[in-house]
Amino acid sequence: MKFLKRTITFLLVLIIFGAAAVAILYFTKNKETKEITYNLRKNTNGSYLELSGGITHYELDGPDSGKVVVMIHGFSVPYYIWNGTYEYLTEHGFRVLRYDEFGRGYSDRPDTVYNKQLYMDQLKDLLTKLEVKMPVSLVGVSFGGAVATDFACAYPDWVNKVVLVDPVYNFGHPDFSPYITTVKELFGADKRALGQMEDFKYPDKHPTWVDQYVPQMEYRGFRHALISTQYNYDFNPQESYAALNSKNKPVMLIWGKDDKTVPFTFADSVNKLVKTEFLPVDDAGHLPFLEQPEIVNPTLVTFLKK
Repeated sequence: MKFLKRTITFLLVLIIFGAAAVAILYFTKNKETKEITYNLRKNTNGSYLELSGGITHYELDGPDSGKVVVMIHGFSVPYYIWNGTYEYLTEHGFRVLRYDEFGRGYSDRPDTVYNKQLYMDQLKDLLTKLEVKMPVSLVGVSFGGAVATDFACAYPDWVNKVVLVDPVYNFGHPDFSPYITTVKELFGADKRALGQMEDFKYPDKHPTWVDQYVPQMEYRGFRHALISTQYNYDFNPQESYAALNSKNKPVMLIWGKDDKTVPFTFADSVNKLVKTEFLPVDDAGHLPFLEQPEIVNPTLVTFLKK
């Protein structure tokens, strides 16, 4: 009897200390300790608009008479990923809109399922409330290529042209449970931030990239947005790119030949499904518009002006 009591006591102590250790690790590793507030937003660049799914951070510039171009960022880097190309397009007469998808940057991080419908509704609501001139051209990079493709297929009358920059191809769900993915994201936050440098062939030329990325990780909901997207955004590349082809939209495909994030070999797969104007970019990784802007930006302008 004494042995049983000692065993139970020992197990209880282990459970208590184990729970305490987990709690300490969580509060040590958890970067999401802040809420996005009005006071924070009023000191940022860009504008804000309340949509059905939450507040969206966006920037809209260029002449009112210009053709509208919508720039869609990738899986986790907010709209600043378009710095340089955004300004180049506005300077060349386009009316350009870029925005933070829900869960990223300074947009809201709703506690909801991040599925295709959420992304489609956000963009549709944003275009509607801003009363932009239709149809628009979509430019999507990486995961943004999936969003651009799916939106063009869902609302073909709203879209004129599509530009896919190193777009995702195999966007599959993780093989393990969301709980395990959550733990990995929690303890691997620094790794995720530093991993953004792998998008470049020459990371040393972008020394502030990680510093730009880290602040958004401090606001509650970032981790949930990424994980929920991984499990709930259903993107079948064969079906989606073939569907885009059936809409008979002019499509440009731009790809860095040294891309390690979405390898250049996938360009062949996309080109077999979609008729494109193809621009392979030498000496560039996953973000060729940042590494070779003098090649990408003028070509982009030429395509969009046709």
